[in-house]
Amino acid sequence: MASTSSQAGDSPGNSPGGSPREPSKGLVAVLALAGVVVALMQTIVIPLVPELPRLLHASAADTTWAITATLLAGAVATPVMGRLGDMYGKRRMLLVSLGLLVAGSVVGALSDTLVPMVVGRTLQGLAAGVIPLGISIMRDELPAHRLGSATALMSASLGIGGALGLPAAAFLAQHVDWHVLFWGAAGFGVLAAVLVLALIPESPVRSGGRFDVVGAVGLSAALVSLLLAISKGGTWGWGSALTVGLFCAAVVILLLWVRWERRVSQPLVDLRTVTRRQVLLTNIASAVFGFAMFAMSLVLPQVLQLPEATGYGLGTSMVTVGLVLGPSGLIMMVMAPVSAHITRTRGPKVTLMAGAVVVAAGYGLSIGLMSAIWQLVLVSTVIGAGIGLAYGAMPALIMGAVPVSETAAANSFNTLMRAIGTTMASAVAGVVLAQMTIALGPVSVPSENGFRTVMIIGAGSALVALVFAAFIPGGRPARSSGDLPAAAGAGAAAAPVKS
Repeated sequence: MASTSSQAGDSPGNSPGGSPREPSKGLVAVLALAGVVVALMQTIVIPLVPELPRLLHASAADTTWAITATLLAGAVATPVMGRLGDMYGKRRMLLVSLGLLVAGSVVGALSDTLVPMVVGRTLQGLAAGVIPLGISIMRDELPAHRLGSATALMSASLGIGGALGLPAAAFLAQHVDWHVLFWGAAGFGVLAAVLVLALIPESPVRSGGRFDVVGAVGLSAALVSLLLAISKGGTWGWGSALTVGLFCAAVVILLLWVRWERRVSQPLVDLRTVTRRQVLLTNIASAVFGFAMFAMSLVLPQVLQLPEATGYGLGTSMVTVGLVLGPSGLIMMVMAPVSAHITRTRGPKVTLMAGAVVVAAGYGLSIGLMSAIWQLVLVSTVIGAGIGLAYGAMPALIMGAVPVSETAAANSFNTLMRAIGTTMASAVAGVVLAQMTIALGPVSVPSENGFRTVMIIGAGSALVALVFAAFIPGGRPARSSGDLPAAAGAGAAAAPVKS
């Protein structure tokens, strides 16, 4: 059986034997680019959503699967790729993820009907593990003084790519054939893969062992059941037999999965690690924070695009929506070194709490500032600053509490918790906005009070995340059975796998 030993005190960027190894030049830039590319993949379809029924010759209800399939695939792939990265090589799994993104983009670019589009979007969703894999590679390769700002940038790359990619995608959707969006995503994916091949080394840090197939299938089934019920419950009816059945199936499968993971010798997710106080509270705070982050993305585009006849809509185009949200992506990038500095001087717990406060303040501003474009730019920028702070702290908290051999799996699980939070935000906001409407000619649209209610919920979610963050321990590295301590924050180098 394969085994791994951790050596406390070894700095990242050193070989397991202790000899210095210089980090590859451009490593941070290449990994951050890969994260942005994944975000672009998720963004390119947003400007097309209203037109998908016409473009794919399908009903509006059916075309929503082009969004849902990506969500479900990402939820399944994230923990699986993290575990495989720890076992067989993070760079290898990073390349596999980028290959799936390219394949999905090509399939989407060649699609003119619903089924191949859903297949393509599913393949794109399987690339969701790129960001946690990138963070884990940084832990293995970078010296401690560079790790904080690098992981903060990598963690925020999803928001950066989404915010910066939206105006470009909207512009292209209005002026060129929509297939160009998918060809562009494929091109960026190829570029990222080539740069990874050229500049990113494969880490010798491996856990080895046997992959937990039963655990992977069980967790995937539970996640698909849960997220499908959450994302489709509004359409199917929250009390419908299908929705309720999926929720019940998710609970039953999850309980059986937990029992299996506790009994198997090499689990997909080490529940002893996940239930450590620092890891558990960070993951809960991440899920709640994911909820808070996504509320802005649901409200601001609708306010900007609703007609002025409503009395509160601004009647702008999708391109303008992208330009309004773009500064939030830039501020996330700017906040990466700020987040790292606070983490280095005060600890990642303080950074996460500060981010929650800033996000809550941004939502508070929105309650009275939603009547002009500049006001929405201000709101999105403040919220983006808070997200940049918090997203930089989350991987530091996780890595400070897990052994190096579990870095990718732990970061992937944290990313999954954020995704669950954003999915729940979409469902809750959908219910609120569906109930609080006004008549606009023959149709009903969300009311101004409905939008304000969602923003208040977003502020409340940020404050709930603040409460959970306040109870996170100080951040000393944790021990797990059979492991030596991991170095705080940055982690320790691990010995290569020995058979």
